[in-house]
Amino acid sequence: MSSTPTAPALETRTLEVPGAVLTYDVRPGPPGAPVLLLVGSPMGAEGFGTLAGYLTDRTVVTYDVRGAGRSRRTDGAPTNTPEEHADDVSAVIDAVGGGPVDLFATSGGAINALTLVARRPEQVRTLVAHEPPVVRYLPDAAEASAATHAVADAYRQGGTGPGMAAFIRLVSHRGPVTAELAGPAPDPAGFGLPSEDDGSRDHALLAQNLIPSAHAEFDVAALRAAPTRVVVAVGAGSEGELAHRGGEGVAAALGTAPVVFPGDHGGFMGGEFGQVGEPEAFAARLREVLDGEVPGSGVPDGGAPDDAA
Repeated sequence: MSSTPTAPALETRTLEVPGAVLTYDVRPGPPGAPVLLLVGSPMGAEGFGTLAGYLTDRTVVTYDVRGAGRSRRTDGAPTNTPEEHADDVSAVIDAVGGGPVDLFATSGGAINALTLVARRPEQVRTLVAHEPPVVRYLPDAAEASAATHAVADAYRQGGTGPGMAAFIRLVSHRGPVTAELAGPAPDPAGFGLPSEDDGSRDHALLAQNLIPSAHAEFDVAALRAAPTRVVVAVGAGSEGELAHRGGEGVAAALGTAPVVFPGDHGGFMGGEFGQVGEPEAFAARLREVLDGEVPGSGVPDGGAPDDAA
């Protein structure tokens, strides 16, 4: 059994952007190594510690999204949009050399990264967009939208416990979203969550990012025309869940087939936030995709890779 490798020492830096001061980390690879950004949202750099340890042949860059972790907003805005996050990722890329870089983006980070590639494709060589939990590309988009708004309503009305209980119920549901998921939030105690309301309403997920992120709409024509190789990824262990289905919907809109990665939505994790996936196998799959060793990854159905791929 192989052991978890030790990641290179971090170089932590800050970057001032419109409306925020971002904190990002650089793990230098060997001289001349390609740059790989690992991006989540609202999860920040902390969630990629194990995965980065398996990617020491690359210079790995991670960052905390605005309003979460070590990155603070300076404009007082209550919500963040995918466009703002895309601009932040673009600024980080510029700060580490300007690209083109490879980009692995998961969950809300995948939504932000797809938004970036539609606007600044020259910055990204290959994008692996892992399980973007976006509702517009689902056949049950109206029901999924209503259920997502119900999560936000539960948070506004009762605080973190009810909001997270409703969120977990939604994202762990398998299959088409039903009307029940737009109903009252379940008891937080059933999920090991507190019922007490501390009065705060600035949660990075539930207040700042959930609604704008889940309802993002991509410039599909720009993504299809981009020189960037866009690979949509889904987890082998998350079939039927909202984020997995979101990935399938985005891939279909792009005319590609999703690439299956080991594990579920957190398949890259090695104990971060209590989630244990299959990080070594996940990293191996990611390297295969980045190196172009997975047949058809990012290629339109029935098509062939172009020169830029």
